Amino acid sequence: MTLYIDPPNWPGHGRMWSHLVSDVSYEELHAFAERLGVARRAFERDHYDLPSHRYTDAVAAGAVEVSSREVVRLLYDAGLRRPKHGLQRRSS
Repeated sequence: MTLYIDPPNWPGHGRMWSHLVSDVSYEELHAFAERLGVARRAFERDHYDLPSHRYTDAVAAGAVEVSSREVVRLLYDAGLRRPKHGLQRRSS
């Protein structure tokens, strides 16, 4: 089981956020988040939003640190990306 997390570079609600993703399944992602004690309401389409103060917890639990660009690539490659508003990535 490998989960991935990007740096807490995303502002919102007065704090900074990371994205926690799986490159295998949503079930794997939900199970990992549950073990961390992350509420299911933090799940958004294809990732969990984690506040910056939980970043080290996720890494200590085994999440692999990657860039934000890598998070998106991992989701697309796994077929797990769910863009906002039903937008689809155009193929070249």
